[in-house]
Amino acid sequence: MSDSPLNAAGEPAPEKTTMDIVEIMAILPHRYPLLLIDRVIEMERKTRIVAIKNVTANEPHFVGHFPDYPIMPGVLIVEAIAQAGGALLLTEIPDRDDKLMVFTGIEGAKFRRAVVPGDQLRIEVTVLNWRRTAVKLIGKATVDGVLACEATIMCMLVPRGGKKAAAEAPVEGQAQ
Repeated sequence: MSDSPLNAAGEPAPEKTTMDIVEIMAILPHRYPLLLIDRVIEMERKTRIVAIKNVTANEPHFVGHFPDYPIMPGVLIVEAIAQAGGALLLTEIPDRDDKLMVFTGIEGAKFRRAVVPGDQLRIEVTVLNWRRTAVKLIGKATVDGVLACEATIMCMLVPRGGKKAAAEAPVEGQAQ
């Protein structure tokens, strides 16, 4: 039996395969200037997601990275990969308003091409290992079909709840 929601006729509703920015914001806790995906164009439950990030000159990191030669910081591209993965994972979590998805590891991050204002990042994330509270994903970000970044990331769910929950969350970059 499917665990998909039922439509008005009592039949399984078709699975959602796209998300607009409003739907993304209902799932991810990130907001400007750190919400780094604009749209989900493909989604296969617990398996794969494809998101779009439109890179604009108005983003605050371009003021200092770098003056007169704006390049999107690689760490933000990896964050966009993680946010796409979070959008996929958090759709499966019924009490997601009480949880945060945090990094527990980043492996094999490679940056192949500069990402600049005017580019559109296509972020493809595939699940390598899925557990109830943790996930390992591989992500690739491309611009016009050319690989810009790839990384394997590990994330886990932690309780959301102020300073105490933050103190119990793993430190980014700290091995678990």
